[in-house]
Amino acid sequence: MQPDAISVQGELTKAMSLLLKSEIEIVGAGRTDSGVHAKEMYAHFDFDNEIDGKDLTKKLNSFLPKDIAIFDVFQVDDQAHARFDATMRTYEYHIHLQKDVFREDFSWYFYQDLDVEQMNKACEALFKYIDFQCFSKSNTDVFTYNCKISEAFWKKEANNLIFTISADRFLRNMVRAIVGTLIGVGLHKISIEQFEEIIKSKNRSKAGFSVPAHGLYLTKVAYPFLENRKRQTTA
Repeated sequence: MQPDAISVQGELTKAMSLLLKSEIEIVGAGRTDSGVHAKEMYAHFDFDNEIDGKDLTKKLNSFLPKDIAIFDVFQVDDQAHARFDATMRTYEYHIHLQKDVFREDFSWYFYQDLDVEQMNKACEALFKYIDFQCFSKSNTDVFTYNCKISEAFWKKEANNLIFTISADRFLRNMVRAIVGTLIGVGLHKISIEQFEEIIKSKNRSKAGFSVPAHGLYLTKVAYPFLENRKRQTTA
């Protein structure tokens, strides 16, 4: 929720409270920087009465603005928590290497040649460490800078570059800072050895710039109860 700006949580709370005729409090899986997209996001809320998930989904999509879409509403355990129960999150960062007016708001245009092979080699260093303070926004109030990264790689498709990264948690601005630093590796301005030294330094000023928000997508949030639900629906 933002006091002086429109937010996804604010719009969803307003629509849900109106449709359910009750003051609903929405808890999301996490927050994204302004301008970042989410292809998949989860939220939970408490409600005492029975809900027809299919009907509520349809009504919510009628009430919500065009840039917010609901895929499903379903019941979970009373103790389930959208933020704290998440075991993994996956992000993608999209870059287009040739000017494309249709992707202007959904991918970052970068015209310089990049050594993708070298960038992927640098990605392997991310698996060796858990403290990523060097990629965290300064003056962030967190208890720990530790994150366990399980995958990180670049893939080139025609004139597009996609960076995929998964971890148990992410720090504020972390993915955009990692991408900016890997761009330095791809331009041969930062060696793989220097990339590792940046991680070990725990110093944000030594890492690269933060790439623009509009190229970043939250693409997956994983939960143990979702795996159980998938097994039940396919059984």
